[in-house]
Amino acid sequence: MSEGASYDALLRDTAVALTAAGIDNARFEARLLLSHATGLTVEQLISRGPDPAPASARTALRDLTARRVRREPMAYILGEREFWGLPFKVSPAVLVPRPDSETVIETVLDLLPDRSRKLRILDLGLGSGCLLLTLLREYPQASGVGIDASEAALAIARANAEALGVASRARLAIGDWRQAGWSERLDGPFDLLVSNPPYIESAAVEGLMPEVATHEPRLALDGGTDGLAAYRIITAQAPKLVVPGGWAVVEVGERQAPEIASLFAAAGLAPQSARKDLGGIERVVPAQY
Repeated sequence: MSEGASYDALLRDTAVALTAAGIDNARFEARLLLSHATGLTVEQLISRGPDPAPASARTALRDLTARRVRREPMAYILGEREFWGLPFKVSPAVLVPRPDSETVIETVLDLLPDRSRKLRILDLGLGSGCLLLTLLREYPQASGVGIDASEAALAIARANAEALGVASRARLAIGDWRQAGWSERLDGPFDLLVSNPPYIESAAVEGLMPEVATHEPRLALDGGTDGLAAYRIITAQAPKLVVPGGWAVVEVGERQAPEIASLFAAAGLAPQSARKDLGGIERVVPAQY
């Protein structure tokens, strides 16, 4: 990135570097990085394209580009990711919210169409808080409890709860379903349980794309030998955590829906048809108690 380079030249050079690193949509991502480095909107960058960029912008862009070339997720670099049209702060302590997970929100809104209900919602494995906090926005009379085994993740979720204006209705706390007695400390039962637990088979984690395998928290990815370890725990406790007539709605991995539906059924819940994400994959299993 030469001294006195224009914004257009910086954009071009960054796109070339990202392409060489095997990153798709390189020009789009280059524009995001340049916008972040300069504090300018995309529209401002276009209008100032031929102008020379300041040295501070060149330095910042060089650092950001190096991070992305190392396949650090764009969301971590920018510090934010949109989910359900809402901005969520993210860090390497939490999974990056994904469009697939919006299927959980869509499913809940379909099952519980009355937005004025005073629901009590439980989110197991809170992460950024994207599920629980989005639902608290959609149900303004609802309250929620969210647990996560990571203090760093809880810090991100609490910041998001404040920013989204739902902190007064959310109790976010440390909790680990791998430890005995975890479910007794939640002050249940709840009208709705949601979760996006780890569901990748342990042996498959290292083979995921570098952005995920290298940078996202393994605790939120590794679902044990067959990917179902967390679901066995959650489904077994669901009768204690969900009121009669209430719902458990969980995100699942590809081809896992039938087995997880069976786990719910064995626990005494009535699983419904799995809901598909935009890619046509059965992504969410709802079950009623």
